[in-house]
Amino acid sequence: MSAVPEPEQQRLDALLVEKRLFPPTAEFSARANAHDPGIYARADADPEGFWAEMAEGLRWMRPYERVLEWDPPHARWFLGGRLNVADNCLDRHCEGPRRNKAAIIWEGEAGDTRTLTYQQLRDDVARCANVLRSLGVARGDRVAIYMGMVPETVVAMLACTRIGAAHTVVFGGFSADALRERIRDAGCKLLITQDGAWRRGRVVPLKASARDALQGVPGVARTLVLRRVGDRAEPVTIPGEVDWHEAMTGASPLCPCEPMDAEDMLYILYTSGTTGKPKGIVHTTAGYLLGASLTHRLVFDLKEDDVYWCAADIGWVTGHSYIVYGPLANGATVLMYEGTPDFPERDRHWRIIDRHGVNIYYTAPTTIRTFMRWGADLPARADLGTLRVLGSVGEPINPEAWMWYHEHVGRGRCPVVDTWWQTETGAIMIAPLPGLVATKPGSATRPLPGVAAEVLDEGGQPVGPGGGGNLVLTRPWPSMMRTIFGDDDRYVRQYWSRYPGRYLTGDGAKRDEDGYFWLLGRVDDVMNVSGHRLSTYEIESALVDHPRVAESAVIGRHDDLKGQAVAAFVTLKESSEALSGEALKSELRAHVAQKIGPIARPDEVYFTAELPKTRSGKIMRRLLRDIAEGRALGDTTTLADPAVVQHLKEQYEESEGA
Repeated sequence: MSAVPEPEQQRLDALLVEKRLFPPTAEFSARANAHDPGIYARADADPEGFWAEMAEGLRWMRPYERVLEWDPPHARWFLGGRLNVADNCLDRHCEGPRRNKAAIIWEGEAGDTRTLTYQQLRDDVARCANVLRSLGVARGDRVAIYMGMVPETVVAMLACTRIGAAHTVVFGGFSADALRERIRDAGCKLLITQDGAWRRGRVVPLKASARDALQGVPGVARTLVLRRVGDRAEPVTIPGEVDWHEAMTGASPLCPCEPMDAEDMLYILYTSGTTGKPKGIVHTTAGYLLGASLTHRLVFDLKEDDVYWCAADIGWVTGHSYIVYGPLANGATVLMYEGTPDFPERDRHWRIIDRHGVNIYYTAPTTIRTFMRWGADLPARADLGTLRVLGSVGEPINPEAWMWYHEHVGRGRCPVVDTWWQTETGAIMIAPLPGLVATKPGSATRPLPGVAAEVLDEGGQPVGPGGGGNLVLTRPWPSMMRTIFGDDDRYVRQYWSRYPGRYLTGDGAKRDEDGYFWLLGRVDDVMNVSGHRLSTYEIESALVDHPRVAESAVIGRHDDLKGQAVAAFVTLKESSEALSGEALKSELRAHVAQKIGPIARPDEVYFTAELPKTRSGKIMRRLLRDIAEGRALGDTTTLADPAVVQHLKEQYEESEGA
């Protein structure tokens, strides 16, 4: 039996068929930040004029002289202008009534809470900036930050921006080797870390990993260490370490903001590359801040009294843009949570929403599908009446998950804004403006004002409605990456050489008859089965459409006859797990064939209790390919639970042996 009762499942299916479009209500549209449909035409007619108008929302220390200098593929935005990101995120709010407004509401894994007003956050950032200067950090230096989901991570990031140092935040789930590689590549002068982080009641030994990472990195002479877990931390000493609390106690809350050029580097964020070597994505000051703040205000329809929660990790770009820089530039109240959705119970997110009165909730499709697997009775026990807007980020969302989110979390009254963007784009590129655009379950809808996108075939020609191809962005935008740190040739080659003058996203997409975009996942997640190119995402979406399936991951493994064969790893809804026999496998194969076509029928279906995921919720299909091809497992340091992939490997080998 499905975790969703059969009558309810039939009702959801009917909604998918009968109400493909979900237009905004008249009441929502009337109050929306973006309510004039002419905004799209105006932005298309004069993109530079549009961005100049939007840039008036930032506080400039010196006005810019020119909006854009475009020498494909290199862009310079707001030439001659000067400003400071910390000033825009904190100081200007402290000059008015927002000084006493909550900037961050933080909840620790154990239930401890803290609230920092804008004035308190500004003072802490100024103190930390003075500490950084006392440790030898100056304008133009790089600082590595290796921390968990605590307010001090935000403080550290903004302290760097205040004095003109660039930061590189390294996700707390990365290994010592991964941290060392990023510190070396960025040429960091200082490391900021913490003794440990809480995760499901256990301590993640960040300081111990930091100590190991710093071996052989002579450029980092000092390390600033926050005490978070105290006596529970492994006793570790790092040469040249400085205690965060002691240093902050003696620091002055007075620290002027450094005037930064619009094109000065703000941060480097490392993302995975096809060669295995991480790419240091470079974002600069003015354009990035404009993109993050504008999209946050318009896509989430932010209101002054909203409590906004992005349930990502600050170590990823979603956390940079939509926990820190975008929301704080807009004067928002940001909720931060340290732990996981299932600790101590699986209703933790719903309790947090009710306890803190969250109005805007932004999470990943993987998390939504996990909630689906846990059952609709958990959100049903909560009130969730304060929710006003729901968001989705990280990967394409399948229609069933979209509908479940809409019905069981939003109670049918909250617009769902499915957002497409990348580390490289810096900010959301394709998403509905909730007061203007009717949504469709599973579609990111249309590019935002000022953004131009197209779907191209291999020859660079636009693909008509229904056809799939490569998603490209056809003109520059302010928050675009400027280069790959230390490797501009790779930047040009990877993103701009395939279609000169147009940015190759690496994602596949389709457009429907209404011009709406449907994301198909990474192009490198396309399989070639008997000469047919099949999207792993489409097959995964078809599997999840089955009422007994909670989640799936599809990969192509080598096949002498077909080139590649389709292997599907499937997690069932809990009440369906007893049905995981050969009959259900056949049923799922037939279901995919019926939804897509016989060519997409999985050759193999494997049932698993969990899929290998990063702590940000992304499924690591690379490891599934390693398992299916019989290769040694690649790097597993970013996994939320490394035991999952080892168990899955044993399961797979046992099944193959049988």
